[in-house]
Amino acid sequence: MRKFFWFFLEVFETLVIAIVAVFLIRTFVAQPFLVSGSSMEPTFYHGNYLLVDEFTYHFREPQRGEVVVFRYPSKPPSYFIKRIIGLPGEKVILEDGKATIVSNEGTKKLEETYISQRAGGERFETTLGPEQYFVLGDNRNFSYDSRSWGALDRSHIIGVARLRLWPFNEVMAFSAPRY
Repeated sequence: MRKFFWFFLEVFETLVIAIVAVFLIRTFVAQPFLVSGSSMEPTFYHGNYLLVDEFTYHFREPQRGEVVVFRYPSKPPSYFIKRIIGLPGEKVILEDGKATIVSNEGTKKLEETYISQRAGGERFETTLGPEQYFVLGDNRNFSYDSRSWGALDRSHIIGVARLRLWPFNEVMAFSAPRY
């Protein structure tokens, strides 16, 4: 009877440690994310399973080009995935499918090699506040993003997409492009 009790106690202790470890990792370090929709094609496709790094942004601010997961501002339980184009305090100009950034450092046209098809359309211009980001989907013709609902507040950003886990034949790590 005593052996059974110690065995049960060890199993219980192992389960508690595992549950606490999973909770801490999912809450503070990383969490899975399932891509829904086509707004990030060709970078991510519907059904891709990603690992989102929640830890990095505790130590630094989001950078241009990073793909972030965030709570949709108008409906916080919903999560979106988009690419950061404009940083706080910058002016973002979209014209003929190309993004131009105006900041204290000057004017810069972004070379967005990850886009397979440029969206045309009307000229769009916005200036971001001190805690705001301008985010766009890579599939500009089919993306509901900052052009539609405005700038994204920093407080809504959950983390940065770091790793595609599914499908297995497309497993890879991601980093922000150099502009």
